[in-house]
Amino acid sequence: MTSATTPLDIGGLEAVYDRLAQAIDTAGDAKAPLFLVKLALLNAQALGDATLFNAHIEAALQDL
Repeated sequence: MTSATTPLDIGGLEAVYDRLAQAIDTAGDAKAPLFLVKLALLNAQALGDATLFNAHIEAALQDL
């Protein structure tokens, strides 16, 4: 696996959002939480930085 060296631009974020929405729909309501946990763990492993991943968790929890 390779990691990105630059942040995604708006177009890249929109493409990722669209694919994520499709994958959540494919997983279905009952399996969506499990899918999201698996995806988060795979991304944490690819990121390779637990502190940064924890910061991402805190950012995602804001304004829910």
